[in-house]
Amino acid sequence: MAKKNKVAVLIKEFADDMYKKILKKKSPKIKTPLRALSNVKYDIKEGYFELLGKEKERALTTSTVKSFAQTLRLLGLSKEIVEKDDMATKREAYYVSKNWGEAKFNEQPESDTIMDDVEAMMKVNREQMGFIPEEKGGDIAGKLVVIDVDPDTGKEIKIDCTKFGSGAYSVPTSVEHLKFETKAKFVLAIETAGMFQRLVKHNYWKKANCILISMGGVPTRACRRFIRKLSDEKKLPVYVFTDGDPYGWMNIYRTLKVGSGNSAHINEFFCVPKAKFFGITAQDIVDYKLPTHPLKDVDIKRIKDAIKNDPFVHHHKEWAKCLNQLVKMKVRAEQQALAKHGLNFVISDYLPNKLKNAKTWLP
Repeated sequence: MAKKNKVAVLIKEFADDMYKKILKKKSPKIKTPLRALSNVKYDIKEGYFELLGKEKERALTTSTVKSFAQTLRLLGLSKEIVEKDDMATKREAYYVSKNWGEAKFNEQPESDTIMDDVEAMMKVNREQMGFIPEEKGGDIAGKLVVIDVDPDTGKEIKIDCTKFGSGAYSVPTSVEHLKFETKAKFVLAIETAGMFQRLVKHNYWKKANCILISMGGVPTRACRRFIRKLSDEKKLPVYVFTDGDPYGWMNIYRTLKVGSGNSAHINEFFCVPKAKFFGITAQDIVDYKLPTHPLKDVDIKRIKDAIKNDPFVHHHKEWAKCLNQLVKMKVRAEQQALAKHGLNFVISDYLPNKLKNAKTWLP
């Protein structure tokens, strides 16, 4: 049975169970995992944040009747979408709700929250439920052929990522059907579009025999899934190149490698446990005498929260050391700060030095 049909079956089973409880005059309940760092564990063997057993339970009462109705209507919409082999963006799902009378969503964050709860409750990702994100998946350049399918003919299409000139291949919102051909040695995932463009402009992928991926900040789910599939299927190491600040480390890199507390129910599919940190470390700021900016209050708070609450940091003492070092230095540095030594210093010196010296990487 196809995945999409399986989702429709799961939704019907859930609805049938709730209907039977109502017929027996029992109050139906909705149970969803608590999506927070306080409800995850980090097992190095598994390589990603996994949920512990804490759940939140919502019984049908006068105060919860609206969220109950919204949950059931959203499940109904999902069933309709997957049975028609269609899809809807999160924004479109929000607007469809305007036909639901008193169950309509007033703002999109309201519908996004219910969608996340439904995803966790059904234990499938929302892409399988027919809901796709609005945001772009990421850009690819380098020694990779992506094998896609022509939606009209069903025939395979080979897309050569070396043939985009000054442009790049864009990751689609759904990547499960993609296949790959490559002889590259590694994947370099890059935080900023500007640094990605510099490396593409000077054909760094050709010099280093690699695949370049622009994450554009915190990588989208499609981008994370693409990198995971590519790494697994082609046995490629993944190096992540971000700014030297707590956002680049804990929000971008950590999310890519082990996932997040909020998405712990699907981290297994969307994280890249084999990733290594290849970007600006606190020690790099010192060694390369990089120009810096002062740490903001939000940066210091993020560092303290990570040291105190993050299971990933608790396991990897190297990260705790790096974070503490940055607090003592009271500064942060961007990828582009390497331009102090020349616009292409990152290509001529920084990245080659990183490749030669694995001791400068972080787990």
